[in-house]
Amino acid sequence: MQALVTGGGGFIGSNIARALLERGDSVRVVDDFSTGREVNLEGVDVEVVRGSIEDRDTVDRAMRDVEVVFHQAALPSVKRSVDDPGRTHAVNATGTLNVLDAARAAGVRRFVYASSSSAYGDTPVLPKREDMVPSPLSPYAVSKLAGEHYCKAFTKVYGLECVALRYFNVYGPRQDPTSHYSAVIPLFATALLTGATPTVFGDGEQTRDFTYIDNVVRANLLAAEAGPQVAGEAMNIACGERVSLNELLSAIAEVVGLEDFEAVYRDPRPGDVRDSLADITKAQTLIGYVPEVRLSEGLKRTVEWFS
Repeated sequence: MQALVTGGGGFIGSNIARALLERGDSVRVVDDFSTGREVNLEGVDVEVVRGSIEDRDTVDRAMRDVEVVFHQAALPSVKRSVDDPGRTHAVNATGTLNVLDAARAAGVRRFVYASSSSAYGDTPVLPKREDMVPSPLSPYAVSKLAGEHYCKAFTKVYGLECVALRYFNVYGPRQDPTSHYSAVIPLFATALLTGATPTVFGDGEQTRDFTYIDNVVRANLLAAEAGPQVAGEAMNIACGERVSLNELLSAIAEVVGLEDFEAVYRDPRPGDVRDSLADITKAQTLIGYVPEVRLSEGLKRTVEWFS
């Protein structure tokens, strides 16, 4: 199979690319490396098309002879979107439309879209189910939800088989801990490994459904190969378990081997939701998704990689 991974230099995209290569697929990557890192693709036999998904010529060139698209390219981070909503929309919404239209024109069979649990917003009902009315809080969440709606429209209007995977707090190897917009697990892990003081935004009692990268990669491969019944659908990809940030920090400290540590608590960040927990029944039913790596094992693997 010829696969295209947009954002293939990024954390999730590079892990998907590696998994595809391991099973014998041909892999092409398109990335401008504005947030992705070339080091993530070192030592792997991928064709790299350097450029932005905002540029149609670049996307058309990358789309030649492609059977399946794994669309991971995006400007991540709620905070980044609050700082620069226009740029987030340009990449995540308009860029996604660009990739979809190029896929349609190229006759792509399946389009797997990286969506986000942020679409649910701060609704108090848990767990989050796909039949809930979305209520995005941040420009990032709006942009990812817009991409979902475009995917569904392209399935209905053009027959392009699109599947949207709503990721819940993905973590693991190749996640960048150095960015100002880094996710919480690499920030906590690197702080505790280096003797720095971790920062918690809010009181630390907010909860998340953390999802190890191998589970997300597996979900993408399953979504690519599932039958036509998945076309136009969106589904949660998570573990179906929630943990508070305070509990998470203690769990990482235990893996690192620290008995005593201190954290700094700051004001909550605009756009962050209070609680998150996924119902993963739909993904189990439609694509056979089962999370194989739970939090305790995922944290061990992640800390080992960062150390």
